[in-house]
Amino acid sequence: MRLTEITYDNAQPIDSYGPGFFRVAGQVIHGPMLVTPWDAGPWGGLQDTDTPLALVGKIDVLFVGMGAEIAHAPTAFRETLEAAGIGVEVMNSPAAARTYNVLLSEGRRIAAALLPVG
Repeated sequence: MRLTEITYDNAQPIDSYGPGFFRVAGQVIHGPMLVTPWDAGPWGGLQDTDTPLALVGKIDVLFVGMGAEIAHAPTAFRETLEAAGIGVEVMNSPAAARTYNVLLSEGRRIAAALLPVG
């Protein structure tokens, strides 16, 4: 088996997460966060569609992490983003962080909106 080290070039990987926080490219962000290949910062949570809508034309898919457990995203949230052309994939936050990092290493046009665990 051949192992290949993952590289992110200049992109922003999710380094780690814990109770109430995320660490992205060495920066700690408390509470809900939105991360893109070029930036990371606070996010207003599932009521905030404006922040991800600013990514129209820059990303194809938004991974939505619902915290420690998977849950459905509000219908209005999903429909608003999908109507604007952004695919929405909902999972728990740990899975969303891992998926984001893998696809980031492939150079994909993705972002992640994550609710903290615990």
